[in-house]
Parts: sequence; structure tokens; C-alpha cells
Amino acid sequence: MSPAAAAARATSFAANFTTSTAPSSGGRLLRPFRGNPRPRRAVASMAVSAPKSPAAASFLERRESERALHFVKYQGLGNDFIMVDNRDSAVPKVTPEEAAKLCDRNFGIGADGVIFVMPGVNGADYTMRIFNSDGSEPEMCGNGVRCFARFIAEVENLQGTHSFKIHTGAGLIIPEIQDDGKVKVDMGEPILYGPDVPTKLPSTKNEAVVKAELAIDGLAWHVTCVSMGNPHCITFGSKELKVLHVDDLKLSDIGPKFEHHEMFPARTNTEFVEVLSRSHLKMRVWERGAGATLACGTGACAVVVAAVLEGRAERKCVVDLPGGPLEIEWREDNNHVYMTGPAEAVFYGSVVH
Repeated sequence: MSPAAAAARATSFAANFTTSTAPSSGGRLLRPFRGNPRPRRAVASMAVSAPKSPAAASFLERRESERALHFVKYQGLGNDFIMVDNRDSAVPKVTPEEAAKLCDRNFGIGADGVIFVMPGVNGADYTMRIFNSDGSEPEMCGNGVRCFARFIAEVENLQGTHSFKIHTGAGLIIPEIQDDGKVKVDMGEPILYGPDVPTKLPSTKNEAVVKAELAIDGLAWHVTCVSMGNPHCITFGSKELKVLHVDDLKLSDIGPKFEHHEMFPARTNTEFVEVLSRSHLKMRVWERGAGATLACGTGACAVVVAAVLEGRAERKCVVDLPGGPLEIEWREDNNHVYMTGPAEAVFYGSVVH
């Protein structure tokens, strides 16, 4: 294939992907996602001559006939996802095992999860399902739902402010794309009743688990348990660590011990929090099924709820995550938690799976 023909084919695929759910004729990684241009470094270019041998041509023909999955890679504060247009089916286009391979950063595309945009049910506009990087399926993902909304706006070619009703394993979630490109999400009401989080820790405050003790590695951690449709264990420190400096933690050592603790029958996401002020919190997260990630939207929501319950913060806070800040508000008038933050596309691509 000549360079001109290759370029034409890549352009044709990009057009098909953004305007239709029909698969194109295949291909590899294509081009950066269109959007606001960013400064680029000058790079050297090289010409690629077309293969002439029958063996090479036969190889390319075989590749074209194989199953290709088209995707767009998105990230929300560094929490990254492989977005798949699955609107033509209620069955995910890849299995959990395939999703785990796609998420592998050495042998696959690399991501914290694969998200499927599926037909809506029960009056919702769309359904969101997600497979974690280990193949498990969480109920919801806060950063993922912002990426979901931006992806929908792209494939539907929507401009300006828009909101959607999205059916998830955590119930109905309503994100709204704002004029500045950020996405504000009504995350619904937090769940505080211990058995519904779920946790086996006994309640300490009005049937909620607030500043309960959890023994790990000889330390008595103070934890508050909150569900945002998925379980969270939030800690601001322990008896031995009066002030928690989250940058000093070795998450790979301690995170799994929280996630798999017997007090959490469905495992748990764990947030370690440092209070900078009553309206400014800093957290690091160990996500159930994904490990240490740069951001967790549901986790940031749960952190503000926990901080309010423990009397450490106001209802409206900026939460700093390793990937950047999120704006979180737990409204008193309707008990809903609102999350506002960015979501950006990284690139288009296709992969044989």
C-alpha cells in the first residue's frame, strides 16, 4: 500500500468511526483524537514503501480479515479507559478475560478498564458496563462515567451543554457536559448503612460505620465506610499515625490488605486522606480490581462524605488526586453528591482480539 493510500484509509476509518457504529475495514493505531490542538515537538518523518512480496501481501490480507475492535482511549485525571461503542448490542464485545489482556500496559493497549456504551434500559438513554484491568466488573466508576459522557457527545456529534441518563450497576447516573468541557455528574445519594456498603464492621453512628477500628499489620486504622454504588473504606489515619501523610504510603503493600480484608465481603476500594483545610483534601486510592490508580471519582465523592461525617470538612471541597483535582459537593437539601472534573480523549485505534 502506498503512503497516500494508507493515509486515505486512515482518514476513511476515522470518518466512519465518528459517524457510524459500523466497523471499518480494519487497521491499527490511527491518529490523535480531534479536539483542541496542543503544541507538538518537531519529529522526523520517514517514507514507508508498499510491500511487494506475495507473502507480505498475504499477511496483510489475513490481518484485514481478522476481528478488529475499534476504540477510543480516554482519560480522566490519568484514570484511563478503553471506550467501546457497543450501542448495537446488550452483550459486551469482549470478554472479561480479553478486557484484562487489552488493559495490560506491556502486552495490550494499556488502561485501568474497558467501558462499553450499550443501549439504555428502564428509561435510560444508555447503559454503562465496565471491566476492570483484572477482568472483574465493578458497579460504577466516577472517572469512567465522565469519559462515557464525553465519548457519547463525540459519537453523537453533540455540541454545547448536554446531559444523559445512564443506567449502571449502581443505579441511574446523570452526567452533564458543561460549556468549559468539564463534566458534572449527579452521583446520587451515598449509602451509609454498613451491611449495604457492604462491610461487616459494626455501626458506630446512626447505623453508619464512622471512625471504626480496623486492624491491619498491627495498626488500628480509623475507617469510615461509604458506598457510592461501589464500596469504599476511607481512612484519615490510625491510633499510631495521628496525621497521615499520604505521599509516604506504600500503596502496593498496604492497599491489598484493605481490599481483601475479611470485613469487606465484596472487597473494597480504599482511600487514604490528608486534610489540607476544611475545603481542601488530598487522597491516594487503592482501587478494587485495578490497584493504585491516578484518580477515582467515586472515591473522591466517598472521601468528602466521610470527611463531613467525621467533622473534618465542609460539604463542598476540592479533592486532590495524583492525576489532578476534582470538585465534590454533598448537598444537604437533596442528599446527592455532585462531582465535577475533566475527561479527555487520547487517541483512536483498533486492535485485533
